Amino acid sequence: MTTTIQSELILDEAAQDLLFRAARTANTFADESVTDEQLRAIYDLVKYAPTSMNTQPLRLLAVRSAAARERLVRHMSEGNKAKTLAAPLTVILAADGDFHDELPRVFPHYAGARDVFAADEQARHATARFNGALQVGYFLLGVRAAGLAAGPMTGFDADGINAEFFAGTPHRVLAVVNIGKPGENAWFDRLPRLDYDEVSDTI
Repeated sequence: MTTTIQSELILDEAAQDLLFRAARTANTFADESVTDEQLRAIYDLVKYAPTSMNTQPLRLLAVRSAAARERLVRHMSEGNKAKTLAAPLTVILAADGDFHDELPRVFPHYAGARDVFAADEQARHATARFNGALQVGYFLLGVRAAGLAAGPMTGFDADGINAEFFAGTPHRVLAVVNIGKPGENAWFDRLPRLDYDEVSDTI
C-alpha cells in the first residue's frame, strides 16, 4: 500500500523523507551557526508558495544577538526558554497587518484591492493572520529543504513579544522558530498521525 501511494508522487522518496517522513521537530541543536545566506535562501524558496490574492503577509525577525535573545526568552513559556537560548538561530515569524499597502505591486491586476482591505480592518487582520499562518508552514518546509531542523513554538506571551519587538508597527507574532542542525537527543518519540480514511470523505 505504501509503495503504491508513494508511486503517485512526483517528488522522489529522498525528498519526501527530507521534507516529511524523516523530518522531525528539533528540541536541541548542534553548535553550528545558521548563516544569513541560509535564511535568505529559505525565504527565497518559500516566497513562491501561494497566499490568497498574493498577500504575502509573513515578516521575519532574526534574533541573533545575546541581548535580543534574552529579551525574547523573557516572553517564552518555561518549557521553551532553555532551547531558545541554546539554538543557533531563532526567528520570530509575524503577520503584517498592513500587507495591503503592497497589493498595488504584488496584485496589480486588481486596482481596488488595497482600498478593499483599507476599509475593513477586521477582514484585513483576519487575512493577515490566516495567510501568515500558511506561510509559517511553508517556512518550516523551507528550513527542512535547507538541510536544517526547525523547532516551531507557540508557547509564548504574544502581547509581550509584540510590545517588545513590534511596538509601533502593524506586525503581530504568529510563531517563534528555533533553527539549526539537530543536537543530541533532539527528538521526542514520533506521535501518531491520522490516516487518510480517518480524515476524508467524498460527497
